[in-house]
Amino acid sequence: MHTTPPKDEQFLADFAQMSANGATPGGGVERQAASEGDILNRRWFSGVLEGFGAEVGYDKIGNQYGLFEFVPGAPYVAVGSHLDSQPLAGRFDGAYGVLAGAHAAARVAAKVESGELAPRFNVAVVNWFNEEGSRFAPSMMGSSVFTSALSLQDARAATDLQGTTVGEAIDGAKWAPLIDAPKVATYAEIHVEQGRGLENNGNQIGLVTATWGAKKFVATVRGEQGHTGSTMMRDRRDALFGASLIIAAVRRLTEEFAEGRLQASVSQLTLEPNSPVTIAREVQFNVDLRSPDSDVLAAARTRLDEIVAAAASEADVEVELSLTHEWALNPYPEAGVELARECAQELGLTHQEIYTVAGHDSTNMKEHYPTVMLFVPSVEGISHNEAEYTTDEDCLAGLALLTRVVEQLAAGKLAPDKR
Repeated sequence: MHTTPPKDEQFLADFAQMSANGATPGGGVERQAASEGDILNRRWFSGVLEGFGAEVGYDKIGNQYGLFEFVPGAPYVAVGSHLDSQPLAGRFDGAYGVLAGAHAAARVAAKVESGELAPRFNVAVVNWFNEEGSRFAPSMMGSSVFTSALSLQDARAATDLQGTTVGEAIDGAKWAPLIDAPKVATYAEIHVEQGRGLENNGNQIGLVTATWGAKKFVATVRGEQGHTGSTMMRDRRDALFGASLIIAAVRRLTEEFAEGRLQASVSQLTLEPNSPVTIAREVQFNVDLRSPDSDVLAAARTRLDEIVAAAASEADVEVELSLTHEWALNPYPEAGVELARECAQELGLTHQEIYTVAGHDSTNMKEHYPTVMLFVPSVEGISHNEAEYTTDEDCLAGLALLTRVVEQLAAGKLAPDKR
């Protein structure tokens, strides 16, 4: 194990090197779960972890662990995020938190070795599998299996648009060695904000207090295939026309509520037969509703049902709306927020309480373990885009805070007292 902790310059150099794995011409990355870019980056990250003295292993759903054992047999403080990305994505989303977790763990390990820190727990760096949910649904898959919110069997049976299952993709990646998931005592995660809140307020750190509520659906519109020229308009049952009515109405739905109270999106559209001279017989797409207000979310769901019914009637099609997953406004543990606040004050970092609109692996973990969730600013709030950016200064401030938080957790802060 290294006695000298990695310096800030090494973190920035590692981040630049990591960003070259799966790099796109537009300055972003393409590292969807278990893709060539993801496999390459995980292999590189294993080298980073091993260079810091960690033992690397994978569980059956493809979560990658870097284990720093200080107290044999003791549980672990887990710290991490995800290395997988959206298509044509930014370099920071998820990946920053994983690399920051590795550097924080290495700095903590150096303090333990030098005798500056007496740990109660070990530290595990975690790269969760398929957090993004872009190649395989649902999102946050690795942490969902870890926390038993999703069965391993169901997760491995999920398929991408080409029909490849999660199980086939993981088995094909040949990640090894296969280990049992470590026993966790507490959890910490840091992530880029993916919004403008910190930047607008001039703060370096966000103390995440809650996740916005969300309802996610798959909409399937079924019509009748026909010729785009010869089929008379009165005879058409155009699935794409029906879908377009829903898509436009979902966007306009946000205008029925106070600004900032509802986010509504449609994404990942597929259609059959997808021919330039054939009326679509089936269109499928995702609908995503999010709000910090449960009443707003419930009202939006009611309105969505009305939108679907109206579109089905106007286009003479059938529409099936299936809820895939949902959660209400979900608070993070107050004790974790307070620990993060104390550490930020100690380091002189400007900070604020903040909600997360996006889901994260910590969304699952906080239901089972004392959890700390932190944000660093995103320039102009850009996310899921090659132009995504967080300054070096903000990245390093976040790393310093995460390191201090992990030190405290490793010493026993937030852990339940067994006495």
